[in-house]
Amino acid sequence: MFASAYQLAQTIRDRQISAVEVLDAHLAQIAKHNAKLNAICTLDEERARQRAKLADEALAKGENWGILHGVPITIKDCFETALLRTTSGYKPLKDYIPEQDATVVARLRAAGAIIMGKTNPAELASDWQGINDLFPVVNNPWNLNYTPGGSSSGSAAAIAAGLSPLDLGDDFGGSIRQPAHFCGIYGLKPTDRRVPTTGHIPELPGMPRCIRQMLTVGPFARSVEDLRLC
Repeated sequence: MFASAYQLAQTIRDRQISAVEVLDAHLAQIAKHNAKLNAICTLDEERARQRAKLADEALAKGENWGILHGVPITIKDCFETALLRTTSGYKPLKDYIPEQDATVVARLRAAGAIIMGKTNPAELASDWQGINDLFPVVNNPWNLNYTPGGSSSGSAAAIAAGLSPLDLGDDFGGSIRQPAHFCGIYGLKPTDRRVPTTGHIPELPGMPRCIRQMLTVGPFARSVEDLRLC
């Protein structure tokens, strides 16, 4: 359950294990532990299974979708995901379903990744703990009485607990760096403007883009190799 994303990608490509089997293993881990952690706030199990099956069928025909072919991942619930609820932990967005992916989400899909769910953030990515009015508070996998940090609380908790091999978060004032440290995993805050922030909430849907400096998008993982891969 704690294999790295690059190892999973290689074993799936080599057909030593199927994308469906990898997804099933992570869904089982989620079913076992997420009720205590509250790391994943929206699970997209049905579509993830459909996509994993297609990934295996593609490999059987000699097709390769990219470097993350068939690897299940999670996305912080501050990034728009097409046809999948995106709330940023903000009550007015509790039923918001975007029509298209954030740029970074689209790129991960294009690399073959399978999005199996969204991870629980602080409200509008603006707290040091995983607290919002929509979902239960996120707990640290190493000690449920402790916070995993924030605002990418669910992202770090999910990676540390083996619920996901790779997660995409954001960082303005420490939202990747602090929870990665609190949960004992790896996180990267890239150079400002190196990675597009289009489709990130905040800004709220339909509002002008105002946060153009310092906000960055980066990965959570259990190895430096996986940060590089993402």
